[in-house]
Amino acid sequence: MIDLSKQSGLPIQWNTSTKRLFFKEEIGHLNPPPDVRRRQDMLEVLYDREAADFEELYYMYRGVALSQDHDQIESKGLRYDITVIRPGTLGREYIKTAGHYHPEKPGTGFTYPEVYEVLHGRAHYLLQRPHPELASQLEAVILIAAKPGDKVLIPPGFGHITINPGDDYLIMSNWVAGEFASIYDPLKRHGGGAYFELQAEEGPEFIANKSYRKVPPLQRCPVTPVSELSLITGLPLYRVFQQDHEAFNYLLYPENYRAVFENYLHGLAVT
Repeated sequence: MIDLSKQSGLPIQWNTSTKRLFFKEEIGHLNPPPDVRRRQDMLEVLYDREAADFEELYYMYRGVALSQDHDQIESKGLRYDITVIRPGTLGREYIKTAGHYHPEKPGTGFTYPEVYEVLHGRAHYLLQRPHPELASQLEAVILIAAKPGDKVLIPPGFGHITINPGDDYLIMSNWVAGEFASIYDPLKRHGGGAYFELQAEEGPEFIANKSYRKVPPLQRCPVTPVSELSLITGLPLYRVFQQDHEAFNYLLYPENYRAVFENYLHGLAVT
């Protein structure tokens, strides 16, 4: 069992045998099984579509909350999820999420942001921003390596993939607008993200996806705390909401946080 109580701020554990989260006290109104992403669900975005090392790749628990917080989170229009990605590779490619883009908030010109927190293991977040006018081209591709306690903001305008490059389970949480619906088709059409992360003798190797007309150089960026948004290493995101129910308004009203997002991208040296 992997105890996640300290990192998450919730009384939960990951059972490595049953591959299920164990809730040590009542969480929300129900305790449903996770949505499971299988290899067959991912074929269109894999580097090696013939590789069959594993069938179950990752597990998604949506709408996790303590019973006393459930109604408040729902009334705010938010959702707290936990995702578990198994270690290993399919062929040479490290196991990853399918990846998605975010929908635009109507009338604002901003796509909804999202924020992630690593609870256990190691994560590589691959962010990519499409060119606004040129199809099949990208403006920027960013790689952020994160460890337990780190927070990673997915700002408006970016799609993303999460990769598990480690030899242990990657367990992460995220907050997102409750009406959020991931957009998968653009990544499926291109056979995955801008880069594939492959296992090599000398370490991870990133191979550009030739399905894109133009792939910018991979830009490696550090985890960047955003104090204005309470994204501080070591402070669990669930506790942030418990302390301040308005703390995640930037997920709901991204149009009001233009300067914060611009400063964040400037800090990553992305223009």
